[in-house]
Amino acid sequence: MSMNEASPLFVISVAAELAGMHPQTLRQYDRLGLVSPTRTAGKSRRYSMRDVSQLREIAQLSSEGVSLEGIRRVLGLEDRVAELEQRVRELEGALADEMLNRPGRRVFAAGAAGDVVSMRAGTRVRRENAIVVWRPLER
Repeated sequence: MSMNEASPLFVISVAAELAGMHPQTLRQYDRLGLVSPTRTAGKSRRYSMRDVSQLREIAQLSSEGVSLEGIRRVLGLEDRVAELEQRVRELEGALADEMLNRPGRRVFAAGAAGDVVSMRAGTRVRRENAIVVWRPLER
C-alpha cells in the first residue's frame, strides 16, 4: 500500500490530538460534512493528514469568527479551485501535446487593417513597402 497525504491513518483520538480538538468536535464536523474521514469495515473513522490539515483550517476560521456554514462554503470553494486548477493543468498538457504533434499548425497575426490573418508556422506577414511619390499638377 502506498502512503500519501490522503492515506487514512489516524483513529479519531489521534486525529483530534493532532488537530488540537476534542474527539466529539471531530464527530460533529463529520456529521455536518465539513470533514469526511474514511470508514473501516467496522465503521470506525480513519483520518488522513489532509483531514487533519482541514481540521486545523476549520479551527483557524472558527477562531476568526467564521460560522460553520461560512466554513463549509470556504472549504467547498477551495475544493472547487483545486479541481479547476487540475483541469487547467490537464488542458495545458493537452494543448501542448496538440501543438507539438500537429503538422502544419497555424499561427495568427494582425493584418494591416487590424484584421486577424491566419498563417502557416514559420512564415511572416507580407508588408507593403512600396513608395508612392505624388506631386500636384502644375497649372
